[in-house]
Amino acid sequence: MAGRRLTKWVVAVPMAGLAPATIYPLVMLPTGAPALLVVYLFLQRQIADASPRGPRRADKMRITGYRTLTTVQDWGRPVGDANGVFADGLVRVPIVVVETDVGITGVGFGPHVEIDSIFAALEGEDPRGVTALYDRMLRQTFKAGHAGAVFGTIGALDTALWDIKAQAAGEPLWRLLGGRDRRVPAYASGVDIGLGDDELVALYETYADRGLRVAKIKGGLDVDRDRDRLILVRDVLTNAGRGTRPGLMLDVNEALTRKQAVRHVVELERTLDLIWIEEPVRRWDAEGHAVVGRGVRASVASGENLSGLEQYRPLISTGAIDVVQAAAGWGVTHFLRVAALAHAHDLPVSPIGNTPVGLLHAATSVPNHLVSELQDLRPPSGISVDLHVENGAFILGDSPGLGVRVDEEAIVASRRRLAVPVSEGPHVRPERAGQRLLAVVRDTVTPDRLDPLPS
Repeated sequence: MAGRRLTKWVVAVPMAGLAPATIYPLVMLPTGAPALLVVYLFLQRQIADASPRGPRRADKMRITGYRTLTTVQDWGRPVGDANGVFADGLVRVPIVVVETDVGITGVGFGPHVEIDSIFAALEGEDPRGVTALYDRMLRQTFKAGHAGAVFGTIGALDTALWDIKAQAAGEPLWRLLGGRDRRVPAYASGVDIGLGDDELVALYETYADRGLRVAKIKGGLDVDRDRDRLILVRDVLTNAGRGTRPGLMLDVNEALTRKQAVRHVVELERTLDLIWIEEPVRRWDAEGHAVVGRGVRASVASGENLSGLEQYRPLISTGAIDVVQAAAGWGVTHFLRVAALAHAHDLPVSPIGNTPVGLLHAATSVPNHLVSELQDLRPPSGISVDLHVENGAFILGDSPGLGVRVDEEAIVASRRRLAVPVSEGPHVRPERAGQRLLAVVRDTVTPDRLDPLPS
């Protein structure tokens, strides 16, 4: 009787995924309790060997610590906007690595400002409770507020927690968040105001080789110069697309007043078709954005420098912006909430930043993602990312989590190339921003040193 029961049990095992060839010899074993035990242990081992392997999973997981790093993005050319330029093309990239008691670590890109204070909200917690921990970090900064660089610290930690959560699940973040398609449409963005014409053309030819047919240039200082540069980029993309009309955008990085912005864009629209004008006025000026929107044909895009969901409310509720942007440095949870708010108002959302990997994963899961910014085609020093660019899109990989790998030795070596923190660049607003009556001609690397055109 025991033998018959054993035979039925063994024959059923192949349905669980074991090959029949590993089962049939067991039928020849003698019956009885010792034999059954041998068979049971053997089959348990076979089933364990046949089970999918992945990252170690844990019923309990705790956040135990963090490390901070700073690496370098070497653009190999000047980079900047209407506010300033990094002439050497070397840009600091701060990184946060969050550690757990099960050996899984998560990576986030963003500043380290007040990180000791903010990390107190996370220490000892289960990192998989990401959204609750995000709100816990916001509460941790309640009195002083979470705006500015502190919001970037929260965003870096938040992104690292999402990385951990997806790794623990053994899935890429885009799939964990419910994304169906790993392809994320992109546009070229060279942060290019410091380039001459030949350099500009060569740069966008490189983007065009990757299939990009939409581009955003930096401008806002000289409308005639902006027109010429947009035409150069338009021609590059038109040729690459065999005559298909490309998409063009202009980003002036808050360099203009309301009326200046309207005059600037209207003049460009005499000969060009712009998809959007980005940050035409100060980031918080909802009425000003609305004035610009009413005065031009192009859409108005803004939001990358808004640090908190509450700062979007006046811009969205008044219809002041047409494209809602969110910066990569503010984190995944922030982006998901901004996307939901925008979607409730039938507005598209667009991630911004040079290393937007967390937001790329998140973009696959929201219904209103329009397009994501692609700046440098290479990652920062010491960083590798499981994605590539082809046919005008980011293609996300299958590595669990964000797919980011950190080479700390390479990062340490790259830091030797950094000078002391610079006092000029796109991160510093020029003294005369928004108060210039004349266009400026670029002959040095910083806008404050530009000579006015003759009247």
